Amino acid sequence: MDFFTKYRKAILQGVFVVVVFLLTIYGVFKGEDLESLISIMVSSHRGYLALGIFLVILYIYLESAIIHYLMNSIKIKFDRWTCFLLSSVGFFFSCVTPSASGGQPMQIYYLKKKDIPIPTSTLVMMVITIAYKLVLVLVGLGIAIFGQGMIHEYIQGARWIFYLGILLNLGLVSVMLMLVFNTRLASRLAHRTFKFLSKLRILKHTPKRLEKLDASMEIYGEVATYLKKNKLIFVNVMLITLGQRFVLFFTTYVVYLAMGLSGSSAIIITLLQASISIAVDMLPLPGGMGISEKLFILFFASIFGANLVLPGMILSRGLSYYVQLIISAVMTLVAQLTIGRGHKTNKVIIEKEN
Repeated sequence: MDFFTKYRKAILQGVFVVVVFLLTIYGVFKGEDLESLISIMVSSHRGYLALGIFLVILYIYLESAIIHYLMNSIKIKFDRWTCFLLSSVGFFFSCVTPSASGGQPMQIYYLKKKDIPIPTSTLVMMVITIAYKLVLVLVGLGIAIFGQGMIHEYIQGARWIFYLGILLNLGLVSVMLMLVFNTRLASRLAHRTFKFLSKLRILKHTPKRLEKLDASMEIYGEVATYLKKNKLIFVNVMLITLGQRFVLFFTTYVVYLAMGLSGSSAIIITLLQASISIAVDMLPLPGGMGISEKLFILFFASIFGANLVLPGMILSRGLSYYVQLIISAVMTLVAQLTIGRGHKTNKVIIEKEN
């Protein structure tokens, strides 16, 4: 097997990301005075930009806190450093795959290296994803119901993308909730997927594999039942996720201050950034590249001003996406070198109620 065949999917994904990135750069900077843009960005307050970097690290850390909390709630002992690495892995692959689809599968892969059964890690990651998406849905619905004034003033030109984002996230959350709270449905879906893959000869249909699948779904059912009986766990995850999301949204206001601007509400700026995330979250583009930049310029034109909205967008996206990508990439490399090596002592211990 040659190199390209072995790493074909990774190579194609990498090429796709690079192409989208180059098209985004071309679309953003075409016809702009680069010297003036650089001058404006260099003159920005470094203290505020440092605060922005801190907020990005905090954003990654808060997901690691959620992973740590959920794992401990089902009696799986994980140290916080490993959880931070897992969080970074998720963000890195989410940044470079369309619709952020690669994050959770790679986290499950690394959890498997720590001897965590795939059904258990799948459910834990599913709970995190549900909370992550549900926060977007609730914030989006809140803006749609109570923020019509903001929508008409700032979002009107792209309101259909905003509403589409709410609907797509709501649809995904609904499906995932059904799989968590209806373990029979999840089991049937797993068996049908197994049969389908067997017919395509991707998997070999053997009694041993079927027994392994049934054992896996039994673990899935036990963890799902445990979480359903301990609903406070999900409430706590939702609260942490809400704080986590707004930590990242707030970086745009930090950029606004770094550029020496004032007069606009921190709440409006933060909610507008949330609106961009809601709009692009489910679109099949890595990190929402291209559309995120366009929406920023559209939503924030009157707040930053015609001359400063482009450098403001570059700094905001630089913090929320590219700094996040760089930090998570470095931590993913560390995870690759450390996770799964040495002794694997994690065991799934779920306290069953009589």
